Amino acid sequence: MPYLGASPDSRRNGKINYLTNGDMMIDQRLEGAAYVASNNNDDVYTLDQWIILSESNDGVDVSRDTTVPTSGAINSIKLDLEIANEMFGICQIIENVNCHDLIGAEVTLSFQAKVSNARLGDVRAYILAWDSTADSVTSDVVATWNDDANPTFATNWTAENTGADLGVTTSWAKYSVTATIDTSNTTNVAVFIACVDDSVNAGDFLYITDVQLEKGNTASDYVREDVGIAHKKCHRYFQRVTGPGNNEPIHIGLANASSQVQARMHNPYGLMRAAPTGSVSSGSAFQRRDGDGGNDNASTSAQINLTSVTDFNLNITAGSPTQNAHYKIEWNGTGYYQLSAEL
Repeated sequence: MPYLGASPDSRRNGKINYLTNGDMMIDQRLEGAAYVASNNNDDVYTLDQWIILSESNDGVDVSRDTTVPTSGAINSIKLDLEIANEMFGICQIIENVNCHDLIGAEVTLSFQAKVSNARLGDVRAYILAWDSTADSVTSDVVATWNDDANPTFATNWTAENTGADLGVTTSWAKYSVTATIDTSNTTNVAVFIACVDDSVNAGDFLYITDVQLEKGNTASDYVREDVGIAHKKCHRYFQRVTGPGNNEPIHIGLANASSQVQARMHNPYGLMRAAPTGSVSSGSAFQRRDGDGGNDNASTSAQINLTSVTDFNLNITAGSPTQNAHYKIEWNGTGYYQLSAEL
């Protein structure tokens, strides 16, 4: 019987988009609030898997936005210039195990974009190859910004295409670039979308969504992933847990010789790419409580250590616990703890 469906596309091995969160749906850190002050500095992760790169720290406010094209998108990333004449962009670096089959292949990067004012011009897109140790990358891919010209990329990063002004306008449109990833000894691949025009005003916006990297020399329609699958992919690299309010339990801990209460916990959303680094919103975000329900002592410090791909310790210092006694660790407000194994 003849095959009646669409022809199988063997060049993709059943996979089209090699990027994660290309439609900007997942924002574990701020859930749509603006990244400002220190959390939007150059070379900092913002929306999941997306790094903001800029000439200056706090040069661009970043947020998940609902300004979108009529392509089925729900969210875009909004890049709001805070400094006039600032060059900036967003970058995603792909883990080696997820891009090794792209090496040596022809690929196409596509995305939807618009600007708030035509003076925010000269938006370019790059497909980058890293030719050093796998997954041990320089996340700030730009060594030198060059006005109205392609950046000088950091050591071991090579642009596989020659960037050119894509002519982004105040109306949504789809843009694409194609290249062959043929740099010798490539181990990681990245994409970078940037404005290299330094004749722009503070308050100018660039919106980007539906970013897709695929095999082949043509740009397919954006592939929308189930949001649960998208979350799971992002959790491999970053996990944040936010407290629901006062006195809500987290775990049972044991007081050690350092007068800390220590709880051994599983990574909340499962296995991560590598042993992550951990941090907390503040020491006072936690408290301890005796087994009988009394003595809820707010912590004065808290830390995460001994992280592995599956487990970590949450240590809090609160009051004067009895060594080797068990205590409940609880939330003291709506702080958070987080784990990062981002590239």
